[in-house]
Amino acid sequence: MSVFTMRLLAGISAALAFLLVYYAFEFPPVDSVQRGYRGLAMEENSNPRVDRAKVRANQLPEPAPETDKAGQKASEVYTNLKVLGDMDANEFLRLMTDMTTWVSPEQGCAYCHDENDLAADRPYTKIVSRRMLEMVRYINGSWKTHVVDTGVTCWACHRGQPVPASVWYNDAPRTAQGAAGNRAGQNVASAAGGLTALPVDPFTPFIKEGADVRVISGTALPAGNRASIKQTEWTYSLMMHISKGLGVNCTYCHNSRSFFAWDQSTPQRATAWYGIRMTRDINTQFLEPLTPVFPASRLGPLGDVAKVNCATCHEGVYKPLYGASMIKDYPILVGPTPARTASAAPGAK
Repeated sequence: MSVFTMRLLAGISAALAFLLVYYAFEFPPVDSVQRGYRGLAMEENSNPRVDRAKVRANQLPEPAPETDKAGQKASEVYTNLKVLGDMDANEFLRLMTDMTTWVSPEQGCAYCHDENDLAADRPYTKIVSRRMLEMVRYINGSWKTHVVDTGVTCWACHRGQPVPASVWYNDAPRTAQGAAGNRAGQNVASAAGGLTALPVDPFTPFIKEGADVRVISGTALPAGNRASIKQTEWTYSLMMHISKGLGVNCTYCHNSRSFFAWDQSTPQRATAWYGIRMTRDINTQFLEPLTPVFPASRLGPLGDVAKVNCATCHEGVYKPLYGASMIKDYPILVGPTPARTASAAPGAK
């Protein structure tokens, strides 16, 4: 081998090593915050540079200025109001203005309305937005166990875009050549699985179909545990998504010694338990039934509607918009609160 060839190979190797280090590792500094007893790895790691970028990306827009009340209900002034008709007419217009900012600032009112007939149920986005308003009120009233009094508005997911940035569709089967054949839903890098060989779609089983996330045995001799390694990989793929979606470590919810033990977990684990079920509720009760309403151009490769996961609202931070209250100016967006039963608690399966 000539000297030139050796130098060329050395240069290529150095370039590849540089690219590996550049894209695989995070530049310092890295800060850590202790969240439990010292020496037990109960800590949260973060990068101040990344945190500053996240703060800039997670700002709540200023609401439209308050107006004097009209003294009439919106339903007395406008027709075909099925969700917000009890609002004061002027406050209704204020909310419509803010909804335009939240969802379609470039397209304006015409994104959801026929400008020649605002009462008409066209285009399709009018029907979708009505159902989304019902969903927002449902979340704020029925899922306080997750959103508490901070609540959500259209901005929580949309952030000024007609389609939220972080949504998911059913994943088409991925095959390989030769003996590898069927990849079994994994063994190929995916964003959901943290760019690992973990399953590429942890969302369908857990935040659509309701599979049990738990796979760790509660005893030293788990004779009754029938969870397989493959089931465990699906759970870990979901955990990778939650970690990235919230920008947190495993120990944000779990104790470093015993991931399964509720009595040793942080309070955030209970919040996450409700969040998984809330997300599943949203997907099955509100989004999937809207599939026939959407045009083919808005559906996924398998013909399914866009669905939500943890990242849809959180966008990389532990609390959406760092906990800024989204409903204090919009009490109409809080629906009734139902009574909760014992089965709707973290200790339940």
